Amino acid sequence: MFENLTDKLQRVFKNLRGEGTLTEENIGDALREIRVALLEADVNLNVVRELVEHIREKAVGTEVLTALSPSEQVIKIVRDELVALLGKDTARFKFASQPPTVILMAGLQGSGKTTTSGKLAAWLKKGGHRPMLVSVDVYRPAAREQLKVVAKQVEARLYEGDTKGESAGTPLVERLGKEARREAVIMGCDTLIVDTAGRLHIDQDLMAEMERLKKLLNPQEILFVADAMTGQDAVNSAQEFHARLALTGVVLTKMDGDARGGAALSIRHVTGQPIKFIGTGEKPDAFEPFHPDRIVGRILGMGDVLSLIEKAESTLDRKKSEEFAKKALLGDGFSLEDFRDQLKQIKKLGSMESIMKMLPSVGPFAGLQQARQQIDETQFVRLEAIISSMTPKERRNHEIISGSRRKRIAAGSGTTVQDVNQLLRQYAQMSKVFKQMGRGGLAKSMLRGGLGSLGVKQKFGR
Repeated sequence: MFENLTDKLQRVFKNLRGEGTLTEENIGDALREIRVALLEADVNLNVVRELVEHIREKAVGTEVLTALSPSEQVIKIVRDELVALLGKDTARFKFASQPPTVILMAGLQGSGKTTTSGKLAAWLKKGGHRPMLVSVDVYRPAAREQLKVVAKQVEARLYEGDTKGESAGTPLVERLGKEARREAVIMGCDTLIVDTAGRLHIDQDLMAEMERLKKLLNPQEILFVADAMTGQDAVNSAQEFHARLALTGVVLTKMDGDARGGAALSIRHVTGQPIKFIGTGEKPDAFEPFHPDRIVGRILGMGDVLSLIEKAESTLDRKKSEEFAKKALLGDGFSLEDFRDQLKQIKKLGSMESIMKMLPSVGPFAGLQQARQQIDETQFVRLEAIISSMTPKERRNHEIISGSRRKRIAAGSGTTVQDVNQLLRQYAQMSKVFKQMGRGGLAKSMLRGGLGSLGVKQKFGR
């Protein structure tokens, strides 16, 4: 999402690398380029002015630390200011002292509010909570039906309520809200997520209805769901909603798209309310808490390794990974069946492009980022199809795969004999590398220490 901004800031920092000291002149040039980069990223003009001024105040006249070069000093200042802009700490989610916790979801039509309600329910379930969903959008039957589909997908309880024979309007909305809260208490659900009516613009009648719903349900959280692709329009809408409802937080959706990132950098400053969650894809688990420091790391090309580690820990089967490593490093090597299982594990993390986006784009990782666009995701599907077309005996012992067997495997997987040959060559090379590693003491000490935690978290300050 922040690729263009990242590239432009990297150029600014690169131009400073040849400088011996920070002067008003070279800082002025850098700040002009930073200002243009932020404006092109659709960051609010007032936010840009304030941010650039803060960077100027800290950079000009500041003694360059002996451990840092001038460019590194500016990177540090820019990073600190961006983190301050987005909120220094990850925003906490408020829960009621006595259940159920009521969460009111607000936003314009098309922002992804209903889908986000389902994702929030899935996130709460993962944390051991028992969420219930209810739609009070009585004006569009399709919206209520969509929430029903979403609730089924994430396996969350849904309160539908009876709306037959009653005209759409605020009285029906209030009745559904009260009934849903009572049902949540009866069913032992500790959170109630209320999906409200979306609107194409700021509708005064519907805003008044939201105000009445807020008074009736006394929600702990009022989350504004904003489409990051709409840029400053999302910021302006959030500002108007906050003026009427006193929002407690923002959820930015479609953060995996081609948006320029301006909404993410502006919305907290303009509303004064934190971004609490971001949606990073269409799947129910493509939803994560907003960590300001990690987002800034992505913007500055430093990557987001911690989020990648957390995603791996929550997604991958640790037992299978440990078994694979033991086989590969200490045993007789891993089989093609083991290799296929690992391919399936990697696919759970998402596309290779999304994984590589979390790695730094500077230093030794710069080449990886440049090659990201050239990755052929269908290659993984092809490899899995080839291995699946083998017999169990062939997967366990690749040496028996003769020419005729290769022809059969190629025909069964819809590939060519050359594809099968290439896979077997790659597999043989990987096996050889792992066996060489296994002969050294490093592999054994790693395995003794536990493969699930190789000190990575300690390295990154966790």
